[in-house]
Amino acid sequence: MAIWQDLVDQNGFAGSYQSVKRFVRRLRGSQTREAHPVIVTPLGEESQVDYGSGPMVRDPLSGKYRRTRLFVMTLGNSRKAVRLLVFRSSTRTWAELHEKAFRRLGGATKVVILDNLREGVLTPDIYDPELNPLYRDVLAHYGAVAITCKVADPNRKGKVESGVGHSQKTPLKGRRFESLEEAQAFLDHWEERWGDTRIHGTTKRQVAAMFAEERPALLPLPLEPFRYYQFGERTVHLDGCVEVEAAYYGAPPGWIRRCLKVQWNAIYVRLLDPKTNQLLREHFRQKRGGHCIQERDLPKRVPPQTQHLLARAHKAGLHFGQLCPVLYERAGPLSVRRILGLFSVAKKYGIAATEDACATALEVGAPDLRFVRRYLEHGPQLPLSLRQIDPLIRELTQYRNLIEQRTKETPHEPD
Repeated sequence: MAIWQDLVDQNGFAGSYQSVKRFVRRLRGSQTREAHPVIVTPLGEESQVDYGSGPMVRDPLSGKYRRTRLFVMTLGNSRKAVRLLVFRSSTRTWAELHEKAFRRLGGATKVVILDNLREGVLTPDIYDPELNPLYRDVLAHYGAVAITCKVADPNRKGKVESGVGHSQKTPLKGRRFESLEEAQAFLDHWEERWGDTRIHGTTKRQVAAMFAEERPALLPLPLEPFRYYQFGERTVHLDGCVEVEAAYYGAPPGWIRRCLKVQWNAIYVRLLDPKTNQLLREHFRQKRGGHCIQERDLPKRVPPQTQHLLARAHKAGLHFGQLCPVLYERAGPLSVRRILGLFSVAKKYGIAATEDACATALEVGAPDLRFVRRYLEHGPQLPLSLRQIDPLIRELTQYRNLIEQRTKETPHEPD
């Protein structure tokens, strides 16, 4: 087929495909093949997907030729195929290729058949496979479900296997391209000129004519494309929060030191039950260092883990133990990380220096981890370590309160 197409396009060959086929068959000789049953599927019922090796394309980053990956989706009834080229594969790339293929076809199938590659299947199991959550949700957005093949048994998706091999042996064999766009444009042209107009060997009908019958049976496309997200697992810390990209989000009570599934995008962060995938909490994205805890998740009393942490603080030192409850009263569960930060500071600078810094923080009315850390980083400063040594000198807090009161008062306008 590739030889005949090249002869027609490049040399103006006027002979038929069958004449070239007979000539090549005499050169190749006879071959023994195994019989495989044909799987007949209803209109719009099934599509098959797979990866294959694509052509050599110059990588814009390195300037060298590199092998691309060829994604093929083939409809089970009409054998209409969508072929897409990418440099790198990932979970999101795999899902985006499905979405792009559905939109090129103008609809989605009810079932997608695939093998057990990592981008789509986390745990292979012919009866109950664990699908990649992002891939599963993308298919659900288009109304499709995934069915995996047996391990090392590609015959269940023989139509797409044939489509991949046909692409490699016919339009792409021995070709190199200077850009991915050029390669994709060439493949699209070949698909329209030769792929859709060919007479399929099994059905004895033109692919384009069969696809015209199958297209109305495809599931309609949703109005909006899928909103992609990242996902992972996070452990709930002592403050009842999980960390996502340096921001903290509250989990329901009872999940401390347990693992949750987390999904996030540019707008939302969702916490899911690891066993049932039930949505537990949904938060708006926060900036780095920000916290988001719903009112119902705030503890009614001090949790046992926090009580144990405060008890450790009292054993560490007098002023250290006095500062930690102040932090908890001011910030509640959010202060747990700051208390842990005080322990980290004490480990770095020593408990004696940290005790002095905590005493100064309490004295000047700045009970905060940031003050203690900066105080220790810059060394003890004389103005910050004043003590009440004379009855005529009032407490520093009184001066501070007086200044705040006077600065808040608004001056009267003159008569």
